[in-house]
Amino acid sequence: MLWGTTGTARALGPDDASPTAVGAVRLVVGALCLLALARAGYLRWSDGATPPADPPSAATRAADPASPATPTAAGSARGAWRAYVPLAPAAVAMAVYQPLFFGGVARTGVAVGTVVGIGSSPVFAGVLGMVARGERPGGRWLAATALALAGTALLVGTSGGGGGDDVDPAGIGLALGAGLAYAVYVLASKLALDRGWAPDAATLVVFSTAGVLLVPVALAAGVAPLLAPGGLLMVAHLGVITVAVAYLLFGRGLTGVGVGAAGALTLAEPATAATLGVVVLGERPGAATAAGVGLIVAGLVALAARRSG
Repeated sequence: MLWGTTGTARALGPDDASPTAVGAVRLVVGALCLLALARAGYLRWSDGATPPADPPSAATRAADPASPATPTAAGSARGAWRAYVPLAPAAVAMAVYQPLFFGGVARTGVAVGTVVGIGSSPVFAGVLGMVARGERPGGRWLAATALALAGTALLVGTSGGGGGDDVDPAGIGLALGAGLAYAVYVLASKLALDRGWAPDAATLVVFSTAGVLLVPVALAAGVAPLLAPGGLLMVAHLGVITVAVAYLLFGRGLTGVGVGAAGALTLAEPATAATLGVVVLGERPGAATAAGVGLIVAGLVALAARRSG
């Protein structure tokens, strides 16, 4: 639900701030907030603050009983690098997600952009979970995927139709790209947790790395509009609430669910965003657009309910 306030906060911020700058600064502020929490001792570091090195195998110990049960320095280094492997794509995916999401919302509106971006993420996450972790989402996921694809196709088909149903196809494409990037982040984070990373430690490493990657992007895009009072308030909310707090909660929750289920459980975001878009921002989608969003939401509901089916 905290993520669902992102688009509305952006819409209420400076109009002349570029989506790329907003996304980059949001992540940088969130990373700085996480670093501050870490220094203050508020993050959990057990089970992965220092990535575990691989111990000698059972075969090695059987062949050489004198072989140490704990890793050597070289083995520790190799194990540490292996533990960092899944965090690299997670950081890159999170960095890429920012301009894609804010660009999509800027072109399509908060309600449509968020529903498409986050609504497509569980579909991508389910496919990635099957490929990388052998997860089997089942029939509900297939039905939800069909509904979500039909809704997205309807939204794309309304582009250029005039009236209230003129949806920007480039915005839909950006939102779909954001959904894929987010699904990659979820998968990579889950793989890191599988390797022994503590949720807070993984979140800190991912967002600190992504924040560093986006510093030059923010400077190139221009941060001057964000230095005004309204801009500072917006990026404070985006960085602290929708990054630091929200992703810490998500990282801890990810320890107990699979990749596909995690994608489904984030569906409170588009529901929140769509509601805020209509109630706070006064967005009024046309009939065909509303039908497309409705199909996606129906798929999301089916997907979120699959664990009880």
